[in-house]
Amino acid sequence: MKRRAFIAGSAVAALARPAIAQPTKTLVFVPQANLTSLDPVWTTATVTRNFALMVYETLYGRDEAFNPRPLMVAGHVIDNDGKRWTMKLRDGLVWHDGTPVLARDCVASLQRWLKRDGASGVFNARVDAIEAPDDKTLVWRLKKPFPLLAHFLSKVQPSPVMVPERLAATDPFKQITEIVGCGPFRFLPNEYVSGASAAFARFDKYVPRDEPASYTSGGHRVHVDRVVWRVVPDPATAANALAAGEVDWLELPQPDLIGMLAKQNGVTTGLLDLYGTVGLLRPNHLHGPTANPAIRRTMLAAIDQVEMMTAAMGDDKSTWAAPMGFIVPGMPSATQAGMENVRVRKTTDQLKRMLEQAGYKGEKLVFMHPTDQVIYHAMSLVAVDAFQKIGMNVDEQLTDWGTIVQRRPSKEPLDKGGWSMFPAGAPAPEFIDPMLSNPMRSNGAKAWFGWPDDPQLEGAYESWLDADNDAQRRSLEAEYQLAAFNSVPIIPCGQYKPKSAWRSTVSGLVKGSAPVFWGATKA
Repeated sequence: MKRRAFIAGSAVAALARPAIAQPTKTLVFVPQANLTSLDPVWTTATVTRNFALMVYETLYGRDEAFNPRPLMVAGHVIDNDGKRWTMKLRDGLVWHDGTPVLARDCVASLQRWLKRDGASGVFNARVDAIEAPDDKTLVWRLKKPFPLLAHFLSKVQPSPVMVPERLAATDPFKQITEIVGCGPFRFLPNEYVSGASAAFARFDKYVPRDEPASYTSGGHRVHVDRVVWRVVPDPATAANALAAGEVDWLELPQPDLIGMLAKQNGVTTGLLDLYGTVGLLRPNHLHGPTANPAIRRTMLAAIDQVEMMTAAMGDDKSTWAAPMGFIVPGMPSATQAGMENVRVRKTTDQLKRMLEQAGYKGEKLVFMHPTDQVIYHAMSLVAVDAFQKIGMNVDEQLTDWGTIVQRRPSKEPLDKGGWSMFPAGAPAPEFIDPMLSNPMRSNGAKAWFGWPDDPQLEGAYESWLDADNDAQRRSLEAEYQLAAFNSVPIIPCGQYKPKSAWRSTVSGLVKGSAPVFWGATKA
């Protein structure tokens, strides 16, 4: 038989047979915490950021080396002496409701994001207007050159995600309830149960870019049909579920369980988060004792970052770095200015005297302690103990992380349900220099929860943005860090790089600074 005839005959036979349904490939993932908010503009919660990376997209992504790369845009042209950027949306962009992505959707989305993000002041001082002259074109008219524009648009927390114009009209201080993005996965609202699970399906109309995936940039090629997030608060239960093959991937196993998991047949452990997270304590700058900068300086001095990271990550020093200032250690922008504030340890008596001299009178410190976040739980234990030892009246409120995410936007005083402090983590790429460090912004009501207001720190930040060269930036970074040690917008606790664990049947996981699900395959 000739080969051509054989192929034709096989095709006819195949068409004559009834179709055999192929099994659905589902990847079961255990996130680090419960998913309580589905709006990445309303909250900076890491678990919401991870959700957003699946469902939504941004104009620019970010590669492993932190460089911005076009994602929703085909590219851009800069003219008028750097004061006009013209961006063209790439072909094939479709919302999950089947309608095309339009430039006016993006303008409305950006305007909503800017009302919440700490970068709004940066934009408003440099951007005259964002326009959509046609369905595929965005034009930025600038007051002065802004070469860092693409860097800002590639940030992931809070993320400038794109949504249809009708949803972008939602008050940014209220959460979007209808989830419509243009990313590689569709959120399945009928399968969402807060505290239990969330489900996502591959978006069949998604057209990935041609380039290889690199963190959030490049081609987001999906190789599974569904992803199910299963919330498992108990770390040991989650580890046992992975070992038994009941789940496929643990985002954040408890560090002291990594050794056990590495010995299990069919389990792989490794570092997917190349840069890790900056652990921090966020004080409330409006109410209570933490509104006093001298008390904040005393609290910073009371925290032993090495003890903090050891409690959170264990004795393996390859998984954490401490002490650190307000920029990730080892980066070109890292400076030694003021580092004696975290390197030189003070005695308990010295700290008590500092607290007394700061004017502390025994006021209550409402510390929100999340017990369902492994790292934050350990950080909270160390912090509460340190503050109690120096004589602070700590009201330790044990709760879950989802409740804190819902509660921290409150500006109420302490006697009306307000708060003084909570632990948090920010992606280390946001702390490699002053540019994208949202928790450091000290622009009052526009700042991140806690609302620090420090014109000196903001001035150093603005000067850094407008510097002509790296030599000027190095000098300004010292000024920036010294101002931060004086006002203490956050208390840095160290940089940590936790390992993940997954079944050996899973491959293609993309490395970066957050779990992403494109590229992942399951045998």
